Amino acid sequence: MLGPVTTAFHTLNLQPALLEALEQLGYVEMTPIQASSLPPMLQEKDVIGQAKTGSGKTAAFGLALLQAVDTALSSTQALVLCPTRELAEQVAVELRRLAQRQANTHIITVCGGRPSRDQARALQGGAHVVVGTPGRIGKHLRTEAMSLRALRVLVLDEADRMLDMGFIEEVGAIVDRCPRQRQTLLFSATFPTEVSYLSDRIQHHPQRVTVETQVAPEQLEERVYECTAAQRNQLIVDLLAEVAPTTALVFCETRDDCKKLASFLTGRGAVALALHGEMEQRDRDDVLLQFSNGSASVLVATNLAARGLDVPALPLVIIAEVSPDPENHLHRIGRTGRAGETGLALTVVAGQKEAERLDSIEAQMGHKIPRFPAPTGGKGLAFLQPPNRTLLILSGRKDKIRKGDVLGFLVKDAGVPSELIGRIDLMPNACAVAIGKEFAERAVTHLKNGRIKNKRVRVQLLG
Repeated sequence: MLGPVTTAFHTLNLQPALLEALEQLGYVEMTPIQASSLPPMLQEKDVIGQAKTGSGKTAAFGLALLQAVDTALSSTQALVLCPTRELAEQVAVELRRLAQRQANTHIITVCGGRPSRDQARALQGGAHVVVGTPGRIGKHLRTEAMSLRALRVLVLDEADRMLDMGFIEEVGAIVDRCPRQRQTLLFSATFPTEVSYLSDRIQHHPQRVTVETQVAPEQLEERVYECTAAQRNQLIVDLLAEVAPTTALVFCETRDDCKKLASFLTGRGAVALALHGEMEQRDRDDVLLQFSNGSASVLVATNLAARGLDVPALPLVIIAEVSPDPENHLHRIGRTGRAGETGLALTVVAGQKEAERLDSIEAQMGHKIPRFPAPTGGKGLAFLQPPNRTLLILSGRKDKIRKGDVLGFLVKDAGVPSELIGRIDLMPNACAVAIGKEFAERAVTHLKNGRIKNKRVRVQLLG
C-alpha cells in the first residue's frame, strides 16, 4: 500500500503540453492522491485508489490517460465510466482543461438524457477520450456505434457508487469488449467487498493507493441538535435563521422528504429547491444551474448530491436525518470546509434509531460531535431570498453563440447593468445566465423580441 506524498508536478515525466496546462491552471503541488497514484499510472500499471470527492483524483487519472493518448490516431483510446451524468460531465470538463495545450485531443461525453443519434455521430467522427455512464456506453457498443478495440486506458470513477446503483452487469459487459492488454484504473471512496471483487476481475496486479483526506478541525465545525421527528423541519428553519448563511445544502434520506422540506423552507421565505434521483434529467439540470449560479439559496438533496455534482464550496451543510451509512455522513459533511475555507456541518437527530446511527458514525470518526441546544425560533427565512434569477436561452455553443454575445446583448440591447449580470454557463444547446431579479423580466422580453448574432432565440425564466 502506498502512502501520501506531496511534490511538484514538474518532477513527473509528463508531456510538455500537459505541464503547460497545469501551469496555466495554477496546479503546482500535487495533492496526496496525485502524488501517490501518478507515478505508477504513468508507468502504465493498474491502480486501485481510495480517495474522496475533492481530493484531486480526477486530475490524477486524467493526466495519466491524456499522457497515453496518441492524437494522431482517431480511435477511442481512453474510456472513463462514471455512475451519473453529472459526474461524467464534471470529469469531461476537467479533462478538457488538462488537455487544452494538447493538439486536437477530442473528448466527448456519452450519457443518458441526450440524443443517442448525436452521440453516435460524434463517436464515429473519432473521439480519443470518451466519458460516460455504463448504460449509454453499453447501448452504443451493442449497436456498434462505438468500438473499444484500440482502448489503452479504462477508468472506473466512483466504483462503489456505480455498484450501489446496480451497474455491475453493464460494467462487466463493457469490460468484456475491452482489449485484454490495457491499463485499468479504479477509484472509489470506499472499498466494500464488491469493489474488491470487481478489481480482482478486471485488473492485473494493481497497486493500491489509499489516501485519507480528513477535514482539518479548524476548517470544519460540527454540531448535533436533538429533536422529535415532528419538530425536525421547524428546527431546520431555526438553524438556518440562526446561522444566516448565504447558501446551504440540506441532505434528506428520501425523495418525499426532500420535496416536503423544500416546500416547507420555501413557505418560510427561502428559495429552496429539491434534488433527487427520480427527477427528469432536464429538471435536475435546471435545479443545479439555479443553485450553482446563486438563483436559489438552499438545495435540499438526497445522497445523489453527495458525490460528483459540481456544486460550489458551501458555508453550511445540514443533515436533516442521520444516514445509516457512516461513509455517507462523511461525504455529506465533506461538502463544506473545503479549500481552506471554514465550514459548518449541523446534524439533526430525531429518535433512538438515529441516535444509534450517530453512535456508529462517531465510533468510525473517533470522536464525539458536540451537542448544542436548539436555537430560539420565531425568525423567518426572508434573508435567503437570492438576488438573482436564471435566464435559460435555448441556443448554445452548437449555434456559434459565445458568452460575450449574450453579455453584449443584455447590456447594450436590453439595458441590463453589467454588474447585475452574474455567472454565464454556456452549454452545447443552451446558455444559462444569472441576472438581477429586477431586470429578469425585462431581459426576457428583449430576448424574445431581439436577435443574438442575427438569430432569433427562445428563452425562459427558471424558478
